[in-house]
Amino acid sequence: MFSHVGKARTARHNFAIAILLSFVAGLVNVVGFFTIKVLTTNVTGHFAFFIDEVFKLNFYGALHLALYVLAFFLGAFTANLLVETSSRIRETETYIYPVLAEACILGIMAFSGFFISQEHAEFIAFSLLFAMGMQNSLVTSISNNIVRTTHLTGLFTDMGIECSQLFFYRDPERRRQLLKSIRLRFAIILFFFIGGVCGAVMHTNFGLRSLLLGSVLLLGGLLYDYLKIKFLLVLKK
Repeated sequence: MFSHVGKARTARHNFAIAILLSFVAGLVNVVGFFTIKVLTTNVTGHFAFFIDEVFKLNFYGALHLALYVLAFFLGAFTANLLVETSSRIRETETYIYPVLAEACILGIMAFSGFFISQEHAEFIAFSLLFAMGMQNSLVTSISNNIVRTTHLTGLFTDMGIECSQLFFYRDPERRRQLLKSIRLRFAIILFFFIGGVCGAVMHTNFGLRSLLLGSVLLLGGLLYDYLKIKFLLVLKK
């Protein structure tokens, strides 16, 4: 899922990582918003709020919103920096470090966020936006621009286009490719929604500690990859 790169990567690997990461993104989106009332998985809305604050001459508020966008950017930048660096050392470990970093951020926020959510809510927003920037960069890179999981606008657009194309493309191979792409996008949307519902339910009882589930799932995905590779190596002997 995380260790297969290049020609070794298949649509099945992309489907698996899409389900896992879209669930995590949905969880983070709802838990972050319920806790600090800030969108923490994308930056589109923050641009509108930023312009609104500038026109109100509230430059302090505008600065915070600009930093939200910057945090997402820095997350994407850092993830790809780790990917490019590790790919030159050992290709099979290319995507391990960004996933570990994201899992650590979510874990730290889960355990410490309760103590800082009242006076330093912005720090939580920066951290979660940074983590989601990392995730979006990671999944875009590993899937060769096929999968994105932290926001749904582009997914609904692409799925709408592809569903309309089903009325015009009769070639069996072309239709098969369209249906495969639609299924992938639908799965991402579905698991983003399921992750959000789980986040809402868990937040009622656990608050920001609900993010721990996202951290555990990311680490579980890495462990699954590791054990699977070890198992296949044993079979080859």
